[in-house]
Amino acid sequence: MAAYDRVIRGGNVATAEGSRVADIGIKAGKIAAIGEDLPRGEDETDAHGRIVTPGGIDSHVHIAQVSGMGVWTADDFESGTRSAMCGGTTTTISFAAQHRGQSLRKVVDEYHARAAGKTYIDYAFHLIVSDPTEQVLGQELPALIADGLTSFKIYTTYDALKLSDRQILDVLALARRHNAMTMVHCENHDAMTWLAEKLIASGRTRPKYHCFSHNMPVEREATHRVIALAEMLDTPVLIVHVSGREAMDEIRRARARGLKVYAETCPQYLFLTQDDLDKSGFDGAMCMCSPPPRDKANQEHVWIGLRDGLFDVFSSDHAPYRFDDPKGKKVAGTDASFKKIPNGVPGLEIRMPLLFAEGVLKGRLTLERFVAVTATNPAKIYGLAPQKGAIAIGADADLVVWDHERELTVSQRLLHDAMDYTPYEGMKVKGWADLVFSRGELVAKGGEPLAKAGRGRYLAHGPSDWSKPLGRSIFPEDISDIF
Repeated sequence: MAAYDRVIRGGNVATAEGSRVADIGIKAGKIAAIGEDLPRGEDETDAHGRIVTPGGIDSHVHIAQVSGMGVWTADDFESGTRSAMCGGTTTTISFAAQHRGQSLRKVVDEYHARAAGKTYIDYAFHLIVSDPTEQVLGQELPALIADGLTSFKIYTTYDALKLSDRQILDVLALARRHNAMTMVHCENHDAMTWLAEKLIASGRTRPKYHCFSHNMPVEREATHRVIALAEMLDTPVLIVHVSGREAMDEIRRARARGLKVYAETCPQYLFLTQDDLDKSGFDGAMCMCSPPPRDKANQEHVWIGLRDGLFDVFSSDHAPYRFDDPKGKKVAGTDASFKKIPNGVPGLEIRMPLLFAEGVLKGRLTLERFVAVTATNPAKIYGLAPQKGAIAIGADADLVVWDHERELTVSQRLLHDAMDYTPYEGMKVKGWADLVFSRGELVAKGGEPLAKAGRGRYLAHGPSDWSKPLGRSIFPEDISDIF
């Protein structure tokens, strides 16, 4: 009888701490051994000369979700997790989104039903809290945290989602009491709304004007404000989809004061610019997201933040709305103002390959940082470690063997989501996820699926040290009992 179900042999095994050439022995879906010259497995995979990383964790994904505008994402859990798997992501954390008036518990039940029997890979949920009523704060949210939903997202903008500063404080205080992680979308709603009204009244309605209303100062101001509120309560926060330099500066200042302020960025801020929203006709709508891509010079600031550790997480913020579809980007017609166009770009499948090819293989990013921001840090921040995000004995055997020689031109026809476009169409890249393993099973090869839908497992989140307060106060005496 073979010692292992599978041995991945001779690869350059990469972790967030370093890399070495080794064999990986897998038994019952777990990593059972890491070393040299391991005994043969029932199945053998030759990884000599190749890089092996942990399977990716995409911790910011919108699938099977209806927007505040009433538009459904194109991807359900079947197409979304298939796409993720083919790009080297082996765990997704998508959002169970509360709309005003809804019970959070009912929302979670609905999302479990949407995912049941459909997922190719393991998955977890964050919550979106848009209606923090007494019932939600006093009963539902604490109970859901105890059940393993230990992270939630709140918004400072969008009419259907935004919380007041007082409501934000209520949510942050609850997160502090229950050791949960609060993620925040930071943009100044009133400033953006005021600008949008002025732009539209003057006839400036095309997609490119989305960047004008969602400018960098409105992101900077809201980032500063949320950090100040979190500092008052000594509550860690994670600022999601940070687009560039001005918001990054606010986070750097907070870190310099020792605050637990974490940051996430996304592919659109490395590979798209505001010029992509200025394409002819309605085509700029393909690249509309919030915050929007900035100018070309800003991309380098984002690369620097990935290199130097400012960014803890690299997620896709996959928000897929089909382009040539009356239920997608064109829901209000092609003459609609930018305010009527669903916000979001796809990126679930392309997230890891783009960062590997353009970051690691081009020397912009170390292999260790790549692993940290795509897998290890999300697992730690959101309470999925040590089961996920690492190549370590006892961890799930979620692994990617990379083909660093494969060259291709990105095209929607190569991808496996339910979209009709990719904003990265025509990009030439070298390097791709070749072999993808989920709990030891080879689920994708050469960018094509091998597994069947329904094998994915739901993951509850555990507590995380990243969300614990610092234990220090801005006040002259301890008043933390009132929080």
